[in-house]
Amino acid sequence: MFDYQAPKQLLKDKIVLVTGAGDGIGKTAAITYAEHGATVILLGRTTKKLEEVYDEIEQKKLPQAAIVPLNLDGAAEHDFLELANTIECEFGRLDGILHNASMLGEREPISSYDPVLFEQVMRVNVTSQLILTQALLPLLKKANHASVVFTSSGVGKTAKANWGAYAVSKFATEAMVQLFANESAEFTPTVRTNAINPGATRTKMRATAYPSEDPNTLATASDIMPAYLYLMGDDSLEINGHSINAQ
Repeated sequence: MFDYQAPKQLLKDKIVLVTGAGDGIGKTAAITYAEHGATVILLGRTTKKLEEVYDEIEQKKLPQAAIVPLNLDGAAEHDFLELANTIECEFGRLDGILHNASMLGEREPISSYDPVLFEQVMRVNVTSQLILTQALLPLLKKANHASVVFTSSGVGKTAKANWGAYAVSKFATEAMVQLFANESAEFTPTVRTNAINPGATRTKMRATAYPSEDPNTLATASDIMPAYLYLMGDDSLEINGHSINAQ
């Protein structure tokens, strides 16, 4: 995926929602999508961070972004339906979603994992993403070709010790991708659903999970953008139900 060369106008005139767009991979993806022609809807829980990303997009004279402050942990179904109504009124359709927002939780044995924290991680990493996708599906169907990209992880394929709720949530993400993809022929033939495993990347979450690791040995968020562009753009129209590694 490092070798994919995206056309400059790969996402021209597309409307793309990015969750967790305030920093890290989400911020880089949002700016990268805008650089390739997309109008990006920035969703995150911290308005100040979203405004900084918005300003950076403005300074680059890229398509004007939109800001949606929303905490996935506390959001209810009506919040997602309201978001869908807003997007429909403003844009009329949606061409893509990048589900980037995730919660790490604690790295501790599953046998002693705090049930309250477990539910919180699952709510952010799985339940909220399901409800958000369901709410936005009518808008995705209005696009000629729409792409929904979830964020997976290596521990969503092999459950390493002490990864707790995060590992369980990423296994669930992999299943959700396959379900949406396998059911798309009947319900959403123009909407494809895939997942990206970003791999070891220089982010705050990675630093929390591996505090003794030298971040300078890791790929940056910019390094892994080819995979994010590939799955969001029309070069991947035949890819559905796949889980790819960005590295």
